[in-house]
Amino acid sequence: MMTKNNQKLKVIRKRLLTDFDFYSKAALKIRTKSGDISPLKLNTAQSILDKAVTAQIAAEGKVRIIILKARQQGLSTYTGGYLYFSVSQRSASKAMVITHHADSTRALFDMTKRFHEHCPDILKPHTKYSSRREMNFDVLDSSFVVATAGGESIGRGETLTHVHASELAFWQKSTALDNWNGLTQAVPNTPGTAIFVESTANGITGIFHDLWAGAVDGSNGYVPVFIPWFAGPEYREPVTSNFERSPEETELAEKYDLDDEQLMFRRKKIAQNGLDLFNQEYPSSPESAFRNTGRPVFNPEQLVGCLADTRDLEQRLAWEDGEWRDNARGELFTWRQHVPGESYCIGADPAMGLRDGDYSVAQVLDSKKRQVACFRAHVHPDYFAEILYALGTYYNDALVAVENNSHGILTCTRLGKDLAYPNFYTEVQVDKLTDRETIKLGFTTTSKNKPLIIDPLSASMREKEIELNDKVTVREMMSYIVTESGAMQAEAGCFDDCVMSLAIANHVHQGAWEPVESSDNYYIEMV
Repeated sequence: MMTKNNQKLKVIRKRLLTDFDFYSKAALKIRTKSGDISPLKLNTAQSILDKAVTAQIAAEGKVRIIILKARQQGLSTYTGGYLYFSVSQRSASKAMVITHHADSTRALFDMTKRFHEHCPDILKPHTKYSSRREMNFDVLDSSFVVATAGGESIGRGETLTHVHASELAFWQKSTALDNWNGLTQAVPNTPGTAIFVESTANGITGIFHDLWAGAVDGSNGYVPVFIPWFAGPEYREPVTSNFERSPEETELAEKYDLDDEQLMFRRKKIAQNGLDLFNQEYPSSPESAFRNTGRPVFNPEQLVGCLADTRDLEQRLAWEDGEWRDNARGELFTWRQHVPGESYCIGADPAMGLRDGDYSVAQVLDSKKRQVACFRAHVHPDYFAEILYALGTYYNDALVAVENNSHGILTCTRLGKDLAYPNFYTEVQVDKLTDRETIKLGFTTTSKNKPLIIDPLSASMREKEIELNDKVTVREMMSYIVTESGAMQAEAGCFDDCVMSLAIANHVHQGAWEPVESSDNYYIEMV
């Protein structure tokens, strides 16, 4: 018969194998900022991550998590501890940690060796050997390996059970994708495996940003975990006697439940490094973390609000057999019902139609400048003209303005001449020598006149004259910048098709018609 002590011991052993929070306090030691060696007791940020890990294991039996974080919250420590916990207590396991820099690689491996050195004997596995990059547990047939991103063969030919991709946003761009693909192919998609991706943000392009976006929209199987800067209790500064909250700080405090010491920390960091860098390294929201490399054309904070305020999608339509039909894979997204008699305008930006190239986009605005629909697809410029004819006809013979640059020439010619669309935007060009007027189909965009359509769109956004409902459009606006040379364009690796088509639609918009309301009293007062 099992004694009470044996039963208790069995419960403890099981908990040590399944409960990382419990295990970390009992078995893992870290070096604190003061230089002491202390048990790893999970802080607020680490606890948030641990809950996400526990939930995903319960639901799927494996871990696939991407972490967007502020600096120095102990999340690399948590992940390193979790990987040591996993391979030191289980047979036939292999963990690999990859960082962006050799110094970071050494630091994380030193941390792991410290875990092993201070681990209680009853939980410490026998070590066959330990090198500068590998720790081998021979009895368990398990190991812990570290590497630095940049090589061409990381993960290839390996069979890994646990991976920690640290600061993925800062991996060398030329090899990051190859390294990442090698790692993910080395980990079987089976229960008991884990992949952690952890990084601060580094711009709005690159593999980390793309992975985060895919996790948010649920398309890549990763669980997004965002941990804001104010989750860390150490991010505080004593408040000065003359401290007063600014209107912006008051709004932030109400939104995120911040106190004055947290606001003081924020104020000092912004004074040192600027707001953009603060938002990147100490983000309050995922949207604020991904900073442009140039100056944003549109207000980033306003765009974050737009993302939250977009209307629910009403329909997805496809042009089939001469009519717009409901289709879950249709390229026309609508957010408001078509209204007979309403005045609509359409701005369009044609592209070549290549699968991996730019999109052909058409934006539909109603008389009140509300984005009622957006067509976005890889279609040939010739066929795009047919789409625009059908779209314009559907929206009450809407005014259609098409950019006539490059591939747009074919779209304009087809739409304006061959199909003879009745409400097609044209421009009058005057010959300086002869004063002869020529009608040109479509809208011509140049580097000189681009501000004439982008600046009014920015003003419409600022004055809240326009309603945006398409999240893709809003995200493109987030990555639309002014470069150091003064050019307005999309961030490298991003698209601007939705932005340009929206700017054209806003440019040709004829304004909202507001009915005049009056009563008999109005006429009495006039007499």
